Amino acid sequence: MAKKGAKKCSNLFVFMCLFMFMSSLHISHGGELELLLSFKASIIDQFHFLSNWSNSSAAIICKWHGITCDNSSHIRSIELSGKNISGKITPSIFQLPYLRNMDLSNNQLIGEIPKLNSISTSPLQYLNLSNNKLTSSLPDSLFSISFSHFKTLDLSNNMLSGKIPDHIGLLSSLKYLDLGGNVLVGKIPNSITNLTSLESLTLASNQLVGEIPNDIGQIRSLKWIYFGYNNLSGGIPKGVGELNSLNHLDLVYNNLTGQIPESLGNLSNLRYLFLYQNKLTGPIPRSVFGLKKLLSLDISDNSLSGDIPELVIHLQSLEILHLFSNNFTGKVPKALASLPKLQVLQLWSNRLTGEIPQELGKHNNLTVLDMSTNNLSGKIPNNLCDSGRLYKLILFSNNLVGEIPNNLSSCTSLSRVRLQNNRLSGELSTEITNLPLVYFLDISGNKLTGRIDDRKWDMPALQMLNLANNNFTGKLPDSFGSNKLENVDLSGNQFSGYCTISFESLSELMELKLNHNKLSGEIPEELSSCKKLVALDLSHNQLTGEIPASLTSMPVLGLLDLSENQLSGEIPQNLGKLQSLVQVNISHNQFRGSLPYTGAFLGINASAVAGNNLCDISGISTNTLPACKRVKNPTWWFMLTCFLVALAAFVLAAFIIVLVRRRKSMVLKRVESEDGIWELQYFASKASKSITIDDILSSTKEENIISKGRSGISYKGNCKANGMQFMVKEINEVNSIPMSLWPEIVEFGKLRHPNIVKLIGICRSGKGGYLVYEYTEDGKTLSVILRNLSWERRRKIAVAIAKALKFLHSRNHISPTVLVGEMSPQKVLVDGKDLPRLRLSPPGLICADPKGFISSNYVAPEARTTNDFTEKSDIYGFGLILIELLTGKSPADMESGEQESMVDWARYCYSDCHLDMWIDPMMKGDYPALNIQNEMVATMNLALQCTAGDPTARPCASNVLKTLEAVMKKTNSCVSALKSSPP
Repeated sequence: MAKKGAKKCSNLFVFMCLFMFMSSLHISHGGELELLLSFKASIIDQFHFLSNWSNSSAAIICKWHGITCDNSSHIRSIELSGKNISGKITPSIFQLPYLRNMDLSNNQLIGEIPKLNSISTSPLQYLNLSNNKLTSSLPDSLFSISFSHFKTLDLSNNMLSGKIPDHIGLLSSLKYLDLGGNVLVGKIPNSITNLTSLESLTLASNQLVGEIPNDIGQIRSLKWIYFGYNNLSGGIPKGVGELNSLNHLDLVYNNLTGQIPESLGNLSNLRYLFLYQNKLTGPIPRSVFGLKKLLSLDISDNSLSGDIPELVIHLQSLEILHLFSNNFTGKVPKALASLPKLQVLQLWSNRLTGEIPQELGKHNNLTVLDMSTNNLSGKIPNNLCDSGRLYKLILFSNNLVGEIPNNLSSCTSLSRVRLQNNRLSGELSTEITNLPLVYFLDISGNKLTGRIDDRKWDMPALQMLNLANNNFTGKLPDSFGSNKLENVDLSGNQFSGYCTISFESLSELMELKLNHNKLSGEIPEELSSCKKLVALDLSHNQLTGEIPASLTSMPVLGLLDLSENQLSGEIPQNLGKLQSLVQVNISHNQFRGSLPYTGAFLGINASAVAGNNLCDISGISTNTLPACKRVKNPTWWFMLTCFLVALAAFVLAAFIIVLVRRRKSMVLKRVESEDGIWELQYFASKASKSITIDDILSSTKEENIISKGRSGISYKGNCKANGMQFMVKEINEVNSIPMSLWPEIVEFGKLRHPNIVKLIGICRSGKGGYLVYEYTEDGKTLSVILRNLSWERRRKIAVAIAKALKFLHSRNHISPTVLVGEMSPQKVLVDGKDLPRLRLSPPGLICADPKGFISSNYVAPEARTTNDFTEKSDIYGFGLILIELLTGKSPADMESGEQESMVDWARYCYSDCHLDMWIDPMMKGDYPALNIQNEMVATMNLALQCTAGDPTARPCASNVLKTLEAVMKKTNSCVSALKSSPP
């Protein structure tokens, strides 16, 4: 009996222990449920991915979407990447006691990373918050001993600021660290070298300064270093050569100086070495040519010198070699021809001499060859296309001689050929005019001869053709076998006879140059069918007849040069009404009659009309022409006077009515507050009735900041009376807003356009001033959201900005014309409904920096030192925005942050790179599906016109809009046709 009782007691004890354990387990699971529900309550789950997260039962928590549990049913992993969730991260999510992996990447999370000072020790090993919209500085607690178990920490591509914590070295278990794509400042902490387990280290695309830590060689396990796109200075530490496991070294777009250390030759496992866009000097260390596993070597855009040694033969695995934009001298090494895997070879903009190795291409796998802008001589090798894959051949601006090789003429893989400005001779082969994929062919500035009309041109992909400045003879061909041609330059040859080109098929033509030839006959009427033609140069020929009236219907014609011909008759008066026309030259012909007194003919230079029998109908003779004789018509003058009087009376009556209606809302008020006396003026009756000076002043708090910029801080305001939201912008460095500007500001406040943020009020006192704008719901600046936009959304934004510019520049709407000044993505707000709107400062309040000149990267060159803004400077800034929409790059990405660098880069890439090489990588999935490659190219062409160095060569806002809408309309038609066609 005693034994049985003892056994029962023992069983009871076990049961009670088990019950107590299950109870504690239930409490633990219940706590995890509450923490998860707290996190869910703080975010917005737009697509209801977390729909089964509920407080119904803790037992099913492991079945929730995105949740993974361990064998004890405790939460081990949260996987919510790419679920489009938004809102803020609450600290509760970090308090899960068994959580090891958390991935919230690729969402729309905002706010701070929670401060976690209360955490003692966290089991978290994997944390990924990348590709969100997180702000503020990095929390110190996240880099403390509490998170020493971290193996992966990825906070990349947010908007995190401040410095990297000095105690980052406490994360001793870390293997993967990515803080790239933020706005971090300061130096790289030396303690980072304590992370001896680290395999991948990314700090790229920040604003870091100072030197790379000298002891970085202590992180012996490193395989990947990515420090590019910062402002790092000093030399490359020799200790980098101790990283024997290193596979990828990327230090691009910094300010690194000195020589490339010899110690890099010790990196026997290195496959990728990227040092481009720095200020490195000296020769390439011989040790680098011992890196036998190297696949890609890019040390371009530095100040390196010396020769390229034959030792390059040891790089038998090399696929890409970029040495361009340096000061290399000597000959191109013959050893390059012996690299079997070499695909891309770019040596342009150096001082190389001698011949191109004749065996080059024979044993390689060449796809891209660019040796332009050197001092190379001899003939073009015959084997360059032996791989059958060569698509880009760039050899311009050298001293190459001889004929274009026959093998090259039959290289059907070619798509881009630039051989201009050499001394090539001979005739064009019939094969070269039948290359199916060539879209860019420039062989200008050589000594080529023969006819081009005696063979069939069949180049269906051709978009740009330049045969200028050669010795071609005979007639022009009827067709070049392409309906995609955008630029044709046949100038500076000896072409004769009538112009017989079939212009009806050239609907994409934007530029046509036939000048300096011996063409005769009349200007073809069919030219008017080229509705996208921007520049037409027919000067220095033997053309006769009159200017076709049809030219006056060309919607975007901006440059017209008909000088030095035998043209006659009168100038079509409607030619002066072309708003797009900005530059005309009709000199040295036989024109007679009056010069149009409109458009480009207003104040035209005397040299552009000389050598004719023209007169000035205005009688002002600003161009030295004699005044035309006038015929008096009293009846006409009387009718005009009556009309003007009636019109004035009507305008006055309308003005009085409007003035009476808006008097109360537009009246200047003076109110007193604790900060003194303020003068207020509202431009909307609702704002006048609701927003008080206290509402405005109380909004200027740290927690209400929307954005900070060079021109001031913007705050979100809230009306206490009725909850009306508004935005307040503080005007920097202004003691007061001068009353002399008040009339202009009042006019500015009247602006109403769907793509312009409304200014609804302004106030001033002796202590400063504020602009009050309507609040844009969920508004984010274009600079913040651009990388997450598809091409379709980007082009709609471009059209919307163009519409706003056209409105602002049109005196039919407002007077005087309002200028944007600094036309940057920071001024473009995109609301929650994808409606883009410009946020402008009133005239006179465009802020210069303290030195007296505008320092913004988006300001046109002519306005940077003079502060003299014009409509053309706005167009320049818009062109830069177009480039940024297309490429994803901003002026800040360019060396020294100068906008000229970005324009130069874009011009080069547009001329010398495939679409794949300059398009924003974020959009590469867009354009094949929509078949809109031509649209992107056309948009880039417009962007380059907008950023022309000469302001007079830039199009006006109305023509910019016409071009964009025409391009979009064409693509939409194509897409509609594709959708409606049977499968």
